[in-house]
Amino acid sequence: MDKKISCNRILKLMGNRFEFTVVARDHLSGEKAIDTAVSEVERIEALLSTFKDSSETNLINQNAGIKPIEVGDEILQLIQRSIKISDLTQGAFDITYGSIDTSLWNFDVKMTSLPDEKTALKSVHLINYKNIALDTANLTVLLKMRGMRIGFGGIGKGYAADRAKQVLQEIGIESGIVNAAGDLITWGTQPNGQPWTIGIADPDQRAKAFSALNISDMAIATSGNYEKYATVNGKKYSHTIDPKTGLPVSGIKSVSILCKSAELADALATPVMVMGVKIGLNLINQLQQVACVIVDDADQIHTSNNINIKY
Repeated sequence: MDKKISCNRILKLMGNRFEFTVVARDHLSGEKAIDTAVSEVERIEALLSTFKDSSETNLINQNAGIKPIEVGDEILQLIQRSIKISDLTQGAFDITYGSIDTSLWNFDVKMTSLPDEKTALKSVHLINYKNIALDTANLTVLLKMRGMRIGFGGIGKGYAADRAKQVLQEIGIESGIVNAAGDLITWGTQPNGQPWTIGIADPDQRAKAFSALNISDMAIATSGNYEKYATVNGKKYSHTIDPKTGLPVSGIKSVSILCKSAELADALATPVMVMGVKIGLNLINQLQQVACVIVDDADQIHTSNNINIKY
């Protein structure tokens, strides 16, 4: 049997740290394969970016409340899937969050108070996925109200990871990992035939994992309050904003979602934080082939019914 090697590359894409690992015959074929995956992520970034004036996403936003914009089938389908997640999570996931008034939030040590409820509610008045009008026959998207903005921050990295995996498999890479800033998908096995193993970070000590899981042919995404948060009157608030209230969520330190698709894992991690432990777990327990690990503010670990964590 041919001996295989592992090739690895880390770079910044979509404003985030991406890491590609492929198992290949030799370094040259491994590096060429990674080039293909990088090109695919760059292509998706050009579609979804809100920083590039020419992106389809920006054209939709610039014409909010004015006219429908013709888009490619790929972005239309991604919006359709996003709307399905919004329905599933009762609006806790919503790609129209782009209109939120970010001037209210600076999640750092200087933040000493929360905005009042009225101000917070006003800041999210344009967030409503039901105001996205899709015409699948003519491939058009219209945001119904002026000032509305969509953004794919909650699903785009996962989608890019899934697509990178797909293009790598299409060129014959049988094993690998794509890690899009913590939204991670694996397939196949390590060069020694062992399954891929990942650690779920301890929310209080990023460098330390509290649990290790074998996850070959699986995806995992983690959303947490350990990267960006504010402490107000002794209570820790996540940088995750509840799209219904405009206020930051509290009660959960981290949510890890495991399933077959990085896109789905990415899209479910944040809304479970918004929904809270009980409602979030109830949702995950109703989904097939989706598992969840939640660490709450009291360091209690909660898991969905279909997962066994060893720690």
